[in-house]
Amino acid sequence: MITIRQAEENDIQAIVDFNQAMAWETEQKKLQNEVLTAGVSALIGDRTKGFYLVAEQEDGVIVGSLMVTTEWSDWRNSQFWWIQSVYVRPENRRTGIYSGLYEKVKELADQTQGVCGFRLYVEHDNVIAQQTYQKLGMQPSHYYMYETDN
Repeated sequence: MITIRQAEENDIQAIVDFNQAMAWETEQKKLQNEVLTAGVSALIGDRTKGFYLVAEQEDGVIVGSLMVTTEWSDWRNSQFWWIQSVYVRPENRRTGIYSGLYEKVKELADQTQGVCGFRLYVEHDNVIAQQTYQKLGMQPSHYYMYETDN
């Protein structure tokens, strides 16, 4: 039995650990723990920044999480919810954890006025994740993503 719920302060360390693991798995990058912990804590402490969802087993172990942030769309006069920092423990992958997290995002959006859709980005080589997102009804966008550090 898995419970999907909004993250709380006592979930910070699990989310930090997941983000560290994801950064290493996807980019072989080690994140600065103090900066990451402050970033996760800031979002959990300020709902205007977004929110995390966690997937929790009956024994209290967190097995997956994701973050939602918002983007205002002037074209739609509403907001997109960006799904980010998705992580499911390797031993819990392909068991429906992400689907449950995504369904909870949709449920919360249905309860929130002014959400026009969901967006996420995924690495070009992560075919398994792309297939998962498409099975849940998401389609590739026609936009490329560009970025620079400030």
